[in-house]
Amino acid sequence: MASREPASKPQCTDALHELYHLLAGELDDTKRAEIATHLDECPPCAEPYDFYAEVRRCVQERCHDQAPPDLLARIEQAIQHEPH
Repeated sequence: MASREPASKPQCTDALHELYHLLAGELDDTKRAEIATHLDECPPCAEPYDFYAEVRRCVQERCHDQAPPDLLARIEQAIQHEPH
């Protein structure tokens, strides 16, 4: 199936520019609902959203590196000693 290009409507442009922020949970409820509604109604815009959501899910599942305990202790110590 051939991929369709998103329409050049302002809603498409806005939705595509906000994908990262939507996936990162950085949008307020109103903006999130607005973009979600657009993605539900616009398959060409939903396609890149689905792709980036899947990439994000894969990265979260496979990247489980932890900082060494001594590094975490030094960071905690540095934070505690910062002037407030």
